[in-house]
Amino acid sequence: MTSRFDPARGLPYPLGATIRDGGVNFAVMSEHATKIELCMFEPDNGERRLTLPGRAHGVHFGFLPGAGAGMVYGLRAHGPDAPQDGHRFNPHKLLLDPYAREIVGQFEWSELHFGYQRDGTLDPRDNAARMLAARVAAPLAPARRASAPVPIADTILYELHVKGFSKLNPAIPEPLRGTYAGLAHPASVAYLRELGVTTLSLLPVHYCVSEQHLSRLGLVNYWGYNTLGWFCPDPRWSSTPADPTATRAEFRAMVQTLHEAGLEVVLDVVFNHSAEADERGPTLSLRGLDNSLYYRRQDFSGCGNSLDLGHPRVTQLVLDSLRYWVEQMGVDGFRFDLATTLGRARTAYDPRAPLLVALEQDPVLAGAKLIAEPWDLGPDGYQLGRFPGRFLEWNDRYRDGMRRAWLRRDGHRGELARRLAGSSDRFHHGLRTPSASVNFITAHDGFTLADLVSYARKHNLANGENNRDGHDHNLSDNCGVEGPSSDPAILAQRRRLVRAMLTCLFVSQGTPMLLAGDELGRSQGGNNNAYCQDGPSTWLDWANVDLELLAFVRKLIALRREHAMLGCDRWLTDHPGQAGVDVDAMVESGVADSSGPPVQWRRPDGPLMQVADWDATAHHALSVRLGQGTDELLLLFNPSLEPVLFSLPPGPWAIALCSDELGAHANRRPGTLRVGAQSVIVLAHPHHDIKP
Repeated sequence: MTSRFDPARGLPYPLGATIRDGGVNFAVMSEHATKIELCMFEPDNGERRLTLPGRAHGVHFGFLPGAGAGMVYGLRAHGPDAPQDGHRFNPHKLLLDPYAREIVGQFEWSELHFGYQRDGTLDPRDNAARMLAARVAAPLAPARRASAPVPIADTILYELHVKGFSKLNPAIPEPLRGTYAGLAHPASVAYLRELGVTTLSLLPVHYCVSEQHLSRLGLVNYWGYNTLGWFCPDPRWSSTPADPTATRAEFRAMVQTLHEAGLEVVLDVVFNHSAEADERGPTLSLRGLDNSLYYRRQDFSGCGNSLDLGHPRVTQLVLDSLRYWVEQMGVDGFRFDLATTLGRARTAYDPRAPLLVALEQDPVLAGAKLIAEPWDLGPDGYQLGRFPGRFLEWNDRYRDGMRRAWLRRDGHRGELARRLAGSSDRFHHGLRTPSASVNFITAHDGFTLADLVSYARKHNLANGENNRDGHDHNLSDNCGVEGPSSDPAILAQRRRLVRAMLTCLFVSQGTPMLLAGDELGRSQGGNNNAYCQDGPSTWLDWANVDLELLAFVRKLIALRREHAMLGCDRWLTDHPGQAGVDVDAMVESGVADSSGPPVQWRRPDGPLMQVADWDATAHHALSVRLGQGTDELLLLFNPSLEPVLFSLPPGPWAIALCSDELGAHANRRPGTLRVGAQSVIVLAHPHHDIKP
């Protein structure tokens, strides 16, 4: 490697470190830096600095002949010290290249990482000894993509944490447990295929550092929503964490193995904020390179900073990262954390913001699944239903509607019907379809399903924040005892509620999402914000599996696959011959349309629902006749605390699934069925009638 750049061969693109033509091209975006230094680290020579000689359109660049894969480097940025104008340059701080494909070193929290001292003056101390560095990565061949993407209408999401899924699985060799290789192990793949899910939604795998306050408490950011490197897999989930090259290869191999098994991989990605926290936070990468370019003055994330996604170069960073994970690592899509921020080109959310438009039309991302968490903490941050075309959206209205119906019984049948029918009150506009609604009862953020029926309040003391963190609006029900119970009646009620809500999830129009471990009966001891708990409370306990619940969930997923109308991606329409029903009122309330599978909404005693029936709070039970011909279902919902006798419409019906098999009884009177308290029964056309 030569000791100087070749000015004639440098290019301002692509950004980052790129091997070509017998050397490495370096390109760094900074509009306001007066100069950028490339800092090279060699075992015997320490740090050597060279100023990037080229500059074009805010990009500092240079070509270093003789350099290649394995070269360790960092950056130092010179520029104005003017925090009042957003400029926080400090050349005493070694900076990580935001485009680093490989990251080396062990990050240690230290006062040396902060660009300013407590009195507000520039900190002149060097942090290189305790800072991470980038390593030039060898180019990768394009990843092999899945042979055929799973159609949206057939998609069943399974949200999981890479480590938590396999860490305690005795069927996996111990060195691989909790790793990318562990998720790709034959035991993991066999389980996922037998369960029946189609698409794994992985909690963040980008390179993450834990917040300083967690370090002081001896905790870590387990979930990973504190990104520092958007192009690098987190080594914590690697079987060879000290080797970034091997970690990349392990991640690619995991994706390939899952694809061969017919499973998709979606990544949860964090582009609303970075690990550099607020203006008093550390100077690790973007802040030191060009704080006023990369960050907004406002914080929309609640984490101290917000990336300025209205700036073309920050938009480029996001798109370059997404393309990398699709093209080089083979992933199938992305779930965007606090996605409303992506649509804030200025301050207000705009569904035609540049980044959202780019995501929809980018040819590399054309086949990728795009999922939005449709809110942030900024003004008008709640934007459920307002994301453009291809986006699916996490539907918290579904979550809360189902919890109210089954755990609080303080809603009405119209709300239950809206959520069962794809939340058309939120999504039926433009060209959007029911699959846009990602339906879930629980997710990583909040109670597990077992805890939802076992705790009336959060128990987050282990997080070190005196139980102040986490949501208080859980809409949960402990069924009479806070936490574990040995009372058979309480256990039976919890079992009924869990199975009833799961049944609703898989018979609803929309895209279902199951939280990993809910099918096993997993508890977190009432912690509803376990982001910093990397231990048995958040790992799936494969030694204590509720086998009956697992078998029930498998049956539910199989039922959804067997009956096409459950996954039909068209809005429901009124059933032929549905005389006397005010269809316009149903459309207004979001429970009917005029283009999809036929549906009848009936009271338990048989008559078709009338307008007044939808808002009745004294009665919660409801029947739904869905489809027609041989593939027709009758769904009976009884959220009430007492059994309800349902009158069945004419025709042969047989029980295809009952959420509480002890509560399903044919009545002595033909054409009726007794549905137990807090239960759901699914009926289908059999070869023979139900016998009394």
